[in-house]
Amino acid sequence: MIARPLATHSPRAVKEVLIARGWDAVKADAAAGALRPAAVELVGLDEVTLLALMRHAGQLGLDLVTGDDWAILSGAEARLSALARPWVVPPELAQLAALVGGALSPEPAAHWITARGTIPLDRPIIIGILNVTPDSFSDGGRFLSPDEALAQADRLLTEGADILDVGGESTRPGSEPVPEAEEVARVGPVVAALVRRHPGVTFSVDTVKAGVARAALEAGAGIVNDVSGGRLDAGMAPTVAKAGAGFVLMHSRGTVSTMARLDHAEYVPDVVSAVRDELGQRLGEALVAGLTPDQIVLDPGFGFAKTAEHNLLLSDRLSALLPLGRPLLVGPSRKRFLGSVTGREVAERDVATAAACVVAFERGARLFRVHNVAVTRDALAVAHAVRG
Repeated sequence: MIARPLATHSPRAVKEVLIARGWDAVKADAAAGALRPAAVELVGLDEVTLLALMRHAGQLGLDLVTGDDWAILSGAEARLSALARPWVVPPELAQLAALVGGALSPEPAAHWITARGTIPLDRPIIIGILNVTPDSFSDGGRFLSPDEALAQADRLLTEGADILDVGGESTRPGSEPVPEAEEVARVGPVVAALVRRHPGVTFSVDTVKAGVARAALEAGAGIVNDVSGGRLDAGMAPTVAKAGAGFVLMHSRGTVSTMARLDHAEYVPDVVSAVRDELGQRLGEALVAGLTPDQIVLDPGFGFAKTAEHNLLLSDRLSALLPLGRPLLVGPSRKRFLGSVTGREVAERDVATAAACVVAFERGARLFRVHNVAVTRDALAVAHAVRG
């Protein structure tokens, strides 16, 4: 007899063993995914439900830790899925089973629909940042002219960017809102020139204003990246829906001038739960406005109304956002919390950014918005190769 430990943090080890034993790749992949460990916290349980859960969890081979009115269930994802079937569990567990089902992660989205075509999500997608602003925290004023912006776009694409995100309004702490006409004048001509120069590339516009989004989409952009998640302009979601564009909904609080500060950094019961609930609300509103799920990507908003500890906790528990059912985009690039960890100034945080992106990839993110594409691309290439 031989016993070999298998690494369960990634399904690759189990999948390859099954294939070696004669299973076909599709069945092996499904079985390996079902064996991934998962855990669900349940609160507000009455005594009857708790006792029924203790009996049934044991029958399913799930581990259970309980208190007076709470429980933590853990085990293979397949076993938790077996509990998440209201029609087969004891009647007193029917409501709980539905809640467990909602807390489990669905199959990851295979693609993202934009106005410029469909983007496959079977590998990390890198979004290069192109700020045409005089005051952005990292590169403000460097790419204001169309020629400078085009040259930087060429560099980002050469380094491996899949998408370029053009922004005309800074959200650094204390920044002043930019009038719509001025923001359109900044980003519209740049987007149009980029589309002419690189017709096969998908471009995004970073804005909270529906009018700016509309102008950029008319100029050829395929995605709208709204750092307010649609909060600051009721016309944003309908505009994106009408254009059939991709939509990035980012978590934030406050206005353009305050969202990167800590004025709204109180989270109940914790930052991960609050971000998940608020992103879920934004997602629901976007769907009501006419967007389809395949158009929407979610961003937890690293650095926006979050302390360094909040950002680190979100990084570690990013997979808790996967049950929302949409792909995750992260934008940790050169953010202040990376400086608090490394002690490095803004321009020296690209390696830390790449490390944060690898952590996010391991926890389920598939899109990465960064200033330095080359360093992040190499880091994610290694992470993706390791996962097979």
